[in-house]
Amino acid sequence: MDYGPAPESQKEAQAWLEQRSRKFGLFIDNAWTEPGETFASINPADGSHLADLTQASAVDVARAVTAARKALPAWQALGGHGRAKIMYAIARLMQKHARLFAVLETLDNGKTIRETRDADLPLVARHFYYHAGWAQLLDEEFPGHRAVGVVGQIVPWNFPLLMLAWKIAPAMAAGNTIVFKPAEFTPLTAMLFADICVQAGVPAGVVNIVTGDGRTGEALVAHQGIDKLAFTGSTEVGRLIREATAGTGKKLSLELGGKSPFIVFEDADLDAAVEGLVDSIWFNQGQVCCAGSRLLVQESVQERFLKKLKARMDNLRLGSPLDKSMDIGALVDPIQQQRIAALVDSARAEGCEVYQPAGCEVPATGSWFPPTLITGASTSAAVAQAEIFGPVLVAMSFRTPAEAVQLANNTVYGLASCVWTENISLALDVAPAIKAGVVWINTANQFDAACGFGGYKESGYGREGGREGMFEYLVPVSEDARPAAPTFKKPAKPETEFTPSADPFAVDRTAKLYIGGKQARPDGAYSRAIHGADGKFLGEVGEGNRKDIRNAVEAAHKATGWTKATAHNRAQVLYYIAENLAARGAEFAERIAAQTGTKNAEKEVQASIERLFYWAAWADKYDGLAHQPPMHGITVALNEAVGVIGIVCPNENPLLGFISLVAPAIAVGNRVVAVPSEAYPLSVTDLYQVFDTSDLPGGVVNIVTGSADELARTLASHADVDAVWRHDGSAAGCAEVEKLSAASLKRTWTGGAKGRDWFSTAQAGGRVVLAHASQVKNIWIPYGV
Repeated sequence: MDYGPAPESQKEAQAWLEQRSRKFGLFIDNAWTEPGETFASINPADGSHLADLTQASAVDVARAVTAARKALPAWQALGGHGRAKIMYAIARLMQKHARLFAVLETLDNGKTIRETRDADLPLVARHFYYHAGWAQLLDEEFPGHRAVGVVGQIVPWNFPLLMLAWKIAPAMAAGNTIVFKPAEFTPLTAMLFADICVQAGVPAGVVNIVTGDGRTGEALVAHQGIDKLAFTGSTEVGRLIREATAGTGKKLSLELGGKSPFIVFEDADLDAAVEGLVDSIWFNQGQVCCAGSRLLVQESVQERFLKKLKARMDNLRLGSPLDKSMDIGALVDPIQQQRIAALVDSARAEGCEVYQPAGCEVPATGSWFPPTLITGASTSAAVAQAEIFGPVLVAMSFRTPAEAVQLANNTVYGLASCVWTENISLALDVAPAIKAGVVWINTANQFDAACGFGGYKESGYGREGGREGMFEYLVPVSEDARPAAPTFKKPAKPETEFTPSADPFAVDRTAKLYIGGKQARPDGAYSRAIHGADGKFLGEVGEGNRKDIRNAVEAAHKATGWTKATAHNRAQVLYYIAENLAARGAEFAERIAAQTGTKNAEKEVQASIERLFYWAAWADKYDGLAHQPPMHGITVALNEAVGVIGIVCPNENPLLGFISLVAPAIAVGNRVVAVPSEAYPLSVTDLYQVFDTSDLPGGVVNIVTGSADELARTLASHADVDAVWRHDGSAAGCAEVEKLSAASLKRTWTGGAKGRDWFSTAQAGGRVVLAHASQVKNIWIPYGV
């Protein structure tokens, strides 16, 4: 007995296209422009022509940005309730026209009608309902924040309408106006959404939609009137966007590629795991950034599991996406099909076994690829490391949970993961150890507007959905009050070029570097004299170089025990540092005064002590959240340490600035490589003894003195540094850090050409700083099923 055909009618969708003469202009300021240079939208299932879309130029993008800027004041003045009503209307209209949207999405994208109808459209409506709630509660739940401004958004072709909702809904709720660019391959549901905006009463200029290829995206990225960019797409393009926006001050969130592990332990319900794997890798033809494309199965059950998997593959149905009995639809474009085929051929050439169901017939027209299982690949093989973005699964085995975690993390990506086991203790032990932004336990591909989604490492940064997703479209108002970067007067001319000692047996006053809990001489064996505000010689500091940074990063990576320590223990160490600093307060104040000439040195030391108490207090109170999505279970959002953070500290308030940046980083479990004030480093080198007597483990804080520019450049280029913060007021230096960070897509937090009031907790404290020091991992835990 076999399934009979169950075709979905495309009559209404085709009629809608005919009503618009199958030709679309751009949607700017709630009006359609006349079509200009056009490109075609093609049905990937049969190659038929659907419509012609306008290729937006840089001038068109500028018009859209101008319309968005003009609409911004009135949209914000409408208030949270006013925006909530409009977003609620959008959600209702999306439900009302859900079938039309679903069919149009299937025609344009090639995914099955079952997926567009039963997964995409309900989630689209859910996002607008959910974020209408945030709009209503904005002032209450996000006090001290404002909208970013005009937002540019670029989405891919795999989930065209869902990605639109993920981005437009939070941006609208926060009070931003939008210029949205859909993917060149799949723009049609965005065109229909423009009609929905008009029907829902969205004011002119709030949502603008420009279509086109990469040239349109480049114009949007480059436009100076954009305050924030949100991009979902390939890691390669994400790097280009990071480089292009470096130094512009634009807020940026990137949701990029993935190579997600699907881990099956020997005690798992193997039949359920097989079904979960089908949903994970063959959902949307595997064209999913978080697809479980790497199967890691425990060796003891590998043979049995693969046998079950192959039997399930033999029953997968590939064919017309509009047939409700089909499991797998068409790939978006022949180019995608060719790329996938080339990668599978490379696996064959390397001696891997490639299994494809013998009875899976591929249609003669359109872009198709059968479900594929690859075994026997090495961990370094192209198919094991590259994001294939198709219905191809690579299987490997492991013996122990530790090996499973090691294999899972053996990738440059870190977007999602699945863990299948009946042992809840094992699941909750493995999940936090996996470097991924989302972990599903005994389930796969679960999404909800209340639960943040996003990755680590080269999967990008930023989150979409949930409370953390709202912060992506908000800015603390305290940032608007930041002062200009301070200027520094050079110390008075030194008494002598060199400072000989009258006593040949005098103690050397050269401060060393601090690496791995020990004082170390700089690799280059060079030092630099530090003179006070009055020109008197105060001492020397080592000139750190690239190798010193390398040694410090290695020491930081070895100090993993700090991250695993309890928040209570980290708090106690911070309190102890404050206590020991207080005991030597007069000495530190004297040193600061001698270097800077300030008369408020005692105030800075006292503020530094208080700041240590402040972050110690936060250490065990920066809790996560437990979400209750519409599924049988909970989603636990954990605030995890970023890893190793390189910090270039400010010149103003050299001790307080250092403490204000390093303390929050280590409070949540990060390890730090810090470059102290280049102008006044002795305020920090005196901390070595304080750290040594405060139970701070070696390697948690490493200090390398020297040139801020040179050392920042090295930190930003280092592949094993997870984030770089630079707050020394150098606009060019901050831009360079952001540009160099693109290579490994590490996170950055830079001050640009502005300073910061380090005495103010509004500018140098609170959850805003902690958010830079942490990343959110959402762990989905089912129960009651």
